[in-house]
Amino acid sequence: MGEGKTKDKAVRTTAEIEADIARTRTQLAVTLDELAVRVHPTTVAAQVRAKALAAVEQRIGRVYVGASRGVEQLKAQFVDEKGQPRKERIVPAALVGTGVLLLVASARKRRRD
Repeated sequence: MGEGKTKDKAVRTTAEIEADIARTRTQLAVTLDELAVRVHPTTVAAQVRAKALAAVEQRIGRVYVGASRGVEQLKAQFVDEKGQPRKERIVPAALVGTGVLLLVASARKRRRD
């Protein structure tokens, strides 16, 4: 069985061998062109930029989700299960917020004077 394969390869014509060589050269040229494109500085820079942009977008997405979660938790403190405002929590928070604003305004006024 092994002799049959060897015998078939031995009977290849010159034209077949030349065609194989031409096909191999073409494949090699395509491979070299692909490698040249892959290592070209513009391609490398574009890949680095794309990776950096993806990392930034992922980070922004995480921050957005975290902020949304925080807003929802804060909202839950001032709204009951039915969506009605909790006056017993809103009024004290509003008073504290107003006090803080008055303190900041008074501190600014003192700095100007």
